Amino acid sequence: MTDNLKTKDIPEADRPVEKCLRTGASGLSDAELLAVILRTGSRGENSLNLARRLLESARPEGILGLLHLKGPELRKIRGIGNVKAAEIMCIGELSKRMWRKLARTEVRRIQSGEDLAAFCMEDMRHLEQEEFRLFIMNNKGMLVHEETLFRGSVNASIASPREVYIEALRWQAVSIAVVHNHPAGDPSPSPEDRRITEQLAAAGRAIGIHFADHVIIGDQTFFSFRDWGLIS
Repeated sequence: MTDNLKTKDIPEADRPVEKCLRTGASGLSDAELLAVILRTGSRGENSLNLARRLLESARPEGILGLLHLKGPELRKIRGIGNVKAAEIMCIGELSKRMWRKLARTEVRRIQSGEDLAAFCMEDMRHLEQEEFRLFIMNNKGMLVHEETLFRGSVNASIASPREVYIEALRWQAVSIAVVHNHPAGDPSPSPEDRRITEQLAAAGRAIGIHFADHVIIGDQTFFSFRDWGLIS
């Protein structure tokens, strides 16, 4: 066991940094990857044991749970000060931005609810409050603009057709879709979600802008009103 050893006393073959250089980062466990980022441990434990405790504190999601931990929560963990908390938060944000960039590179043409979900999933599934986003497409279904219209509890008085279509007309939209998230992780539509969707679809028909879809993002899952046949 290496739990109570200083890093320099751990056999070289088992040290996370040396192992990474020898086998590549893909050969490291989650705890070993985190230990490389942390670099040092705390009093009485090495970086690897600190990393294991940190992952344990993020259960049940483990390494994904780190994305939810904020600075004050991280600093409550013994051995995590301001610098380490900042490092962990920055690594999490870098990961989200890389996934976001990858999704936006791979998906530019919006043809289905699945396309919208793929575009937004990694960006929105970890959000702690609801966001309501507008996507504007041209006549070929290519995304030309994305904008967050509202943050907070989404309801019909906030996500009004007037606000949505003013922005759509400003961009001379041919087609639009909207996406919002359910922070609890269940994308099942509420009665209010259904009411918003009906209002947006009706307003789009009235002014001649195609309302393509309303997608709700959950945790690794989504709901598409179009795919479920709830938009005519």
